[in-house]
Amino acid sequence: MDRGDRAAARSQPIACGAPLGAAAKSPDIVVTELMDAAAIESLAQDFVVAYDEHLHKQPEALAAVAANCRALIVRNRTQVRRPLIEALPRLVAVGRLGVGLDNIDVAACRERSIAVLPATGANADAVAEYVVTGLLLLFRRAFQATDRVANGDWPRNDLIGREVASKVLGLIGFGGTARAVAVRAAALGMRVSAYDPALPNDAPVWVQFGAVPWPFDRIIAEADAISLHVPLTDATRGLIGAATLGHMKPTAILINAARGGIVDEAALAQALAAGRLGGALLDVYAAEPLGADNPFHGVPNLLLTPHIAGVTAESNARVSIMVADAVRQALEGRS
Repeated sequence: MDRGDRAAARSQPIACGAPLGAAAKSPDIVVTELMDAAAIESLAQDFVVAYDEHLHKQPEALAAVAANCRALIVRNRTQVRRPLIEALPRLVAVGRLGVGLDNIDVAACRERSIAVLPATGANADAVAEYVVTGLLLLFRRAFQATDRVANGDWPRNDLIGREVASKVLGLIGFGGTARAVAVRAAALGMRVSAYDPALPNDAPVWVQFGAVPWPFDRIIAEADAISLHVPLTDATRGLIGAATLGHMKPTAILINAARGGIVDEAALAQALAAGRLGGALLDVYAAEPLGADNPFHGVPNLLLTPHIAGVTAESNARVSIMVADAVRQALEGRS
């Protein structure tokens, strides 16, 4: 198939479980979640690409469409587990439109020499802006008063917030995204501390990004705001639970745009409802989307968003092109 034929065969996004059509070829690459159109077009110049951003919702349809594919491109909701991997005998690469890998069985991929290709660093600026925006919203408090003001209320005395300047921001984890947060927080006059056991205290990055290394317990006890920047592992699951929340300042702000499962959601809801915490912003959850029985109904000083921190128009383009290029290299390197 020449380049023009491949581009034509890319076709329109397919319906979950629908046949590709008699004239269509089995896809080389299956994209199961949102991906930038320009990146898909670039892949379609040389490969047959099947794209359906909702395909992750129907695992059986996904397995059928991808049966002969050589690459999957996913975000965080597609479960790339061993049964799916074993059902795809030609699979060479899994592109991850993001950085977390907890939805991918990395060990099973390694056994098959399947490359796992995250978009490391491509959405760091988007997440950093999100975290700083959350800090400002929660410290000032006033931005949650739209309905009251529109209805004629004038609750100025109820909405006197705090400034972030001079406050201590504690970062749990000090990788690329946390460093991007540190730069922005320091520009606002915050004092930045961070805990990262993988970095020695004399590592140049501390000075480079304007942060001071602190032990975990000190950050929990002394920080005015805490932002999480660690992966979900056995060591970090439930890291912020009832005991940890109990050692935080009652005025402290907690932000989790890292991974669901790091925070004990029920314990957080209880702490906020009891006034033992100043506020929280969550973008990630142990189960996504949240079930109707989630503990957050009616909880004060809480902002919830749908796993969107790293997704902007700009970051989606960066992430998509990075993953497309990596997948292309993987496929071209293995016939």
